[in-house]
Amino acid sequence: MWGIQRTRYADCNGSEASEVAEIVVNIGGVKQVLYGDVLNRYPETRLAELVDCSLKSHEEISSLCDDYDPDTAEFYFDRDPEAFKCIVELYYYGEIHMKRGICPICFMKEMDFWKIGADFLDECCKSHLKEVQDELAEIAERVRTILVDREGDPSAGACQRFQASLWRLMEKPESSVPAHVIAILSFIFILISSVVMCVGTIPELQVEDSEGNLTEHPTLEVIETVCIGWFTIEYLLRLISSPNKIKFALSFMNIIDFMAITPFFVVLILTSFGAGVMELANVQQAVQALRIMRIARIFKLARHSSGLQTLTSALKSSLKELGLLLMYMGVGVFLFSALGYTMEQNHPDTLFTSIPQSFWWAVITMTTVGYGDVYPKTTLGRCNAAISFLCGVIAIALPIHPIINNFVLFYNKQQVLETAAKHEIELMALRSSEGELRAAPEHHEHVCSAGVWDSSVSSCHSDTYLPLLKDPRGGSSMQTPSMETSFESTTEASEYFIS
Repeated sequence: MWGIQRTRYADCNGSEASEVAEIVVNIGGVKQVLYGDVLNRYPETRLAELVDCSLKSHEEISSLCDDYDPDTAEFYFDRDPEAFKCIVELYYYGEIHMKRGICPICFMKEMDFWKIGADFLDECCKSHLKEVQDELAEIAERVRTILVDREGDPSAGACQRFQASLWRLMEKPESSVPAHVIAILSFIFILISSVVMCVGTIPELQVEDSEGNLTEHPTLEVIETVCIGWFTIEYLLRLISSPNKIKFALSFMNIIDFMAITPFFVVLILTSFGAGVMELANVQQAVQALRIMRIARIFKLARHSSGLQTLTSALKSSLKELGLLLMYMGVGVFLFSALGYTMEQNHPDTLFTSIPQSFWWAVITMTTVGYGDVYPKTTLGRCNAAISFLCGVIAIALPIHPIINNFVLFYNKQQVLETAAKHEIELMALRSSEGELRAAPEHHEHVCSAGVWDSSVSSCHSDTYLPLLKDPRGGSSMQTPSMETSFESTTEASEYFIS
């Protein structure tokens, strides 16, 4: 049996002595001395099981540690010494706090090794762990999407495969070169349509109809018709190939696409009814409103711009700050407009005729615009205007910084997730190629000679060369990754980027 060093301590009177077991552990080359009475506070952990090792056999001790020196009674563990410093805090403080710079996923593996539950983790660390787990889940979903875009679903039928191919062609510019070309063409048509809509309002480029009214130039109408035709075909193809047509139709960006092409066909239908219908005042106003709705097509650029998508997502995550800004402005507008009306109502040439009419003055003053169409004329009114100006600057500036921070954090997060997903795909490609190389060693020796090729392959498989390519199950063989196993490797591949 193996001996454990014990230290004798005398009590306060010096009459009795007690023995406390000393446990010497070597964690990654860092030696530490722990005491049995401290470790026994949590008897279910691995360190507590080391206290009674004097009664255990060599096999039982080997199952608890990586190596053991009976001469020095020292336990060796090939673990991270920095993470172990956090683990030891449990026995002294009752909770564990992760240090900055430690990957939460790796740290959870350390806790599992030392047989410590996640309940002992501090609350702030739990929230950080939850964020990392969500990021890893998003990376896995992106990897799944990339794999489906590249390989498709082998179990799908011919019609489903055609539908999926059409969906990738119209919706996934990064899936293939034709899809990228279609995305560029769609972007060009959006720009041309927007420019034509603006140029068509220039009076010098308009022509007179039979009644003397100015209308768009026929050439611009032809260009507009071609653009609408492209948008219509694109929308119909995306709708037909969509896997969930209800979700597709209710999507915000798809609603904008529908609104961008609807006015053209509505005007076309009204025009086909004849000149009598078009001469009605209500119909003319409706046609004018539909033409203005063409402005919505500029929002189609968001489908092809990751920057605009990031801005939209950042604004969604900043709804609380935006609401706070509106609340500040609303309170200020109501307060200063009421004060302005009260101070200016006795002036013979006052411009403040009512409190609702003063809202406009309060808005342009607090936002530092100041058109000058409404302004105070009394001394108290001008003092009120100065105070409202200063309060407006403060009210606008306070919530802006959190909104900017949310945008920066969201943008950086998207960049990290995209990089991690691409890195995982590259790792999967390397694993697949290594599996093929191991499956055909005779061919490799024939091409590159046995000695040189075997040494290069073995060096590629070493942990020091590509640590992320280590088999998570501990085996040495690298099989071609399937859809399911690739998502398990996503965690280890993305730990580098998350940490």
